[in-house]
Amino acid sequence: MSIRNAAKAIIIHENRILLDQCHAPELGEYFALPGGGQKQYETMSAALVRECLEETGYLVIPEAFVGLYEEIYTSESIRQRHPDYAHKILHIFRCRLADEARIAPLEQDAGQTDCCWVDLMDVAAIKLLPTCVGQNIHQLIHCEQPIYLGSHFID
Repeated sequence: MSIRNAAKAIIIHENRILLDQCHAPELGEYFALPGGGQKQYETMSAALVRECLEETGYLVIPEAFVGLYEEIYTSESIRQRHPDYAHKILHIFRCRLADEARIAPLEQDAGQTDCCWVDLMDVAAIKLLPTCVGQNIHQLIHCEQPIYLGSHFID
């Protein structure tokens, strides 16, 4: 088992946030911040830019590191089936669009069905996962110092 570092983006434009729209049999429909795993020898900001372009088709510019969240799966079957995803650390960055132009997404995440802009006023009404990120999204958007969202064990 290894620890997977992932870069996640909070992309705000015209009072809307860009989110990945996803579906999983055990979770149903949900939303997630765009971004993904850091490759070996890749900087976190380079991983963020690459992953956002792959998943959303937008080129982003990281502006500030705003949060850290850790997820550890305790289920032995998940640990065996997905050893590279059983322990993740999410590094969350506030970003802006480099350009409003969009290309076709290059590579969507497993479970990702689309990406969409959600009005900031509507974010509380959607299922934004991980739950800890969803519950603290407005704090992450407006914080002046990074927020530690804690370590969470998941069955």
